[in-house]
Amino acid sequence: MKKSLILYVLIVAILSTVFTYMYFNKQVKFEKERFETYKTKSKDSLDAMKLRLFESNYFSLEANESAQNYLEKYDVNKLIPIIKESLLNYNDAPEGNQFTGQDKIGEQKFIINKIKVLNHRWIIAEYSDGTYWGEVLLQYFIEEDDSITFKILQSFIYPTT
Repeated sequence: MKKSLILYVLIVAILSTVFTYMYFNKQVKFEKERFETYKTKSKDSLDAMKLRLFESNYFSLEANESAQNYLEKYDVNKLIPIIKESLLNYNDAPEGNQFTGQDKIGEQKFIINKIKVLNHRWIIAEYSDGTYWGEVLLQYFIEEDDSITFKILQSFIYPTT
């Protein structure tokens, strides 16, 4: 009887070891497959985001080689902040930024909040007075003395609801 009991215990131990090994082996395989799926989805998502970023920066001085060649005597990475700063300096005027194309409507003055340098000649900017919001398309010129001048091409203020 003792030999049978030891034999049964040994068989149960071997079977439980085999089943445990199979369970953990399948679990590792499942985790690897899940990781590969996650990795593939992440790569696809990252590629899609890179494509969206590339497409959104298509109209920007940073991505436009022709515009950069036109401004060949300037370092574009240093020029863009100078252009933005020059335009934002007009926000300090008591009547607001003159390059919004809008006169003061209420108590608050219109100031430019966001600027995107599109190419070697155009800028699009967003402005507001806290109540009203709008956008303006500007043309800019870099003068011989490296000063920057602006000209309003089109200004639009969104209607309030």
